[in-house]
Amino acid sequence: MKVAMVALLFAASALAQGPSAVAGVACGPESVSFKVKLDDTQHTPSQPEPGKARVYFIHESGAPWQLGYPTSKHGIDGTWVGANHGNSYFSVSVEPGEHHLCVALQTSIYEDRIEMAHFTAEVGKVYYFRTRLVMSRSVELLELEPIDSDQGKYLIASFPLSVSHDTKTKQRFQDIGNKDAH
Repeated sequence: MKVAMVALLFAASALAQGPSAVAGVACGPESVSFKVKLDDTQHTPSQPEPGKARVYFIHESGAPWQLGYPTSKHGIDGTWVGANHGNSYFSVSVEPGEHHLCVALQTSIYEDRIEMAHFTAEVGKVYYFRTRLVMSRSVELLELEPIDSDQGKYLIASFPLSVSHDTKTKQRFQDIGNKDAH
């Protein structure tokens, strides 16, 4: 009987740590959605603020057209920090230490797709993460991966800046107080 009770407790604990609990560490609330505008003016990568690191989220759609292409929303440590649409990018400042990242598609057309990663930020460093939605007749795959700084700078020079806001609160998701943050 005791063995059965212990097994039941372990099973309940495993269920409590299901996909939504794990995603909650990195992603924001499911109800948040974004509106994205793209800024095509020329931008250069920003340096981290004093005592912080900078994280770039770059979405590479692979196609010059974006009709029907889903928006990707990005989270850090359980809070949505912005969104990309098509070929675009944005950046945020983060405190040093371990961070949990999330990217999710904001769409009703495709099945829920969430990718997560974690990294440890160091003061003064810049990190580049690329997302891609790979689709074929039989597969829909959302990717989130760290990329080399040279590739990150190249994509930033090639893509427009994504300026997004939460559609419910109208909160802008571009570094507040730093108009030139990219």
